[in-house]
Amino acid sequence: VQLQASGGGLVQAGGSLRLSCAASGRTFSSYAMGWFRQAPGKEREFVAAISWSGGRTDYADSVKGRFTISRDNVKNTVYLQMNSLKPEDTAVYYCAASSDRVPPYEYAYWGQGTLVTVSS
Repeated sequence: VQLQASGGGLVQAGGSLRLSCAASGRTFSSYAMGWFRQAPGKEREFVAAISWSGGRTDYADSVKGRFTISRDNVKNTVYLQMNSLKPEDTAVYYCAASSDRVPPYEYAYWGQGTLVTVSS
């Protein structure tokens, strides 16, 4: 599966952005999907994940209550709605796909990143 992330940009603290990750292929609905991010000088970290059906979501503590992951298996797209953004959310955001049916997910497919910059 090939993944294409989009939707990044510059936003003020307290603002919102929605990231999208479009997947190619007819088996998108069989993959669990995740979002990760990497800030300058830091390691990549987990942000959120959603099961193949959308019935289970998981979040990093740092984004819980502010970010929402969702998916549209007709449009082959996974979304990350980011609200109440903080400067520390500034990072390159990546989407990833896993063929695992239950967590922990091992992600074999990665998209290119999309940059999110939150100004204070």
